[in-house]
Amino acid sequence: MTVRVGYFPHNNSLFVLRHRGILEQKLSDVEWVDLRELPESDPVDVKSGLPSLHSDWLFTAGGYDVIGTGFTPPITALAHSRDVVYIGISGPRVENGRLVTLSSSDIQTAADLKGRRIGIAHGSWQTTLLLLALEQVGLTWADIEPVDTGVNDGAQALSRGDLDAWVGAYPGLEGIEGTHELRTLVDTESLFSHPSLWFTRRDFAENNREALEAIVAALQESDAWIEANPREAARYFVDDVVARGGQADLDRWERALRGRPFGLNPVNDEFLDEQQHAADLLFANGLAPQAVDVRAAVLPWISEFVEATRTTAVI
Repeated sequence: MTVRVGYFPHNNSLFVLRHRGILEQKLSDVEWVDLRELPESDPVDVKSGLPSLHSDWLFTAGGYDVIGTGFTPPITALAHSRDVVYIGISGPRVENGRLVTLSSSDIQTAADLKGRRIGIAHGSWQTTLLLLALEQVGLTWADIEPVDTGVNDGAQALSRGDLDAWVGAYPGLEGIEGTHELRTLVDTESLFSHPSLWFTRRDFAENNREALEAIVAALQESDAWIEANPREAARYFVDDVVARGGQADLDRWERALRGRPFGLNPVNDEFLDEQQHAADLLFANGLAPQAVDVRAAVLPWISEFVEATRTTAVI
């Protein structure tokens, strides 16, 4: 059978794995599905819903069987009654991004965000971070004006004054740090662990155990290589941007990769508690259509296998 793996640059592990050929040594028939090439989901009102692109394509012919994302998409999938299961998580990525404003702004703390325009890549971990930041100061989603900037456009919008605050991530955050003085309103570490994570359909996991184990083993091996060779890994991202007509800084990408944890870990109670808290917040703020139990998305044998592979990865 053909195993379809979704990838895009924002999941660094899968993006590098796509280019290294390691998985093809373990599985005879692999199809790589570039998420950037797929049609987008219907537009979602940033005030009242979450984009469900990742979970939609897990359950669509011509989509993919396995995907890696940030914190929020698997919750979105569960809230839309998609039968997904977690594969594994990275270590904390608390240095990857934060909620900022220009130092010249009159916004001093998150409590000053009421009625303000705040940029996020809606549906990503940034939505969760913003919700958690608002919760800390007694505000809700209805109290702000969220703006979906996508992953790449928030810095420019903040610098132009089109946004009052922005949840930024590296390497894009480094660009505006070089041209503007920023004020950090909320860091990531004080809110949640913000790991990368990987998930799949329950039917794929249960019916294709060997294939799923091969994907986990390949990711562990590739991630070990990234840690040992961050500059060479950074070149894949830079080359991709250049091939698409853009510009990218190799040093900046290398620093971004050096600052991120690699390797898959099994899901644990701390992570699941964070996911459940986020799921409850999304539902309470009208962004998720129903309440969910995230622990229903755990298959113990997957966690046991991920744990077993942590010490056997070969560079």
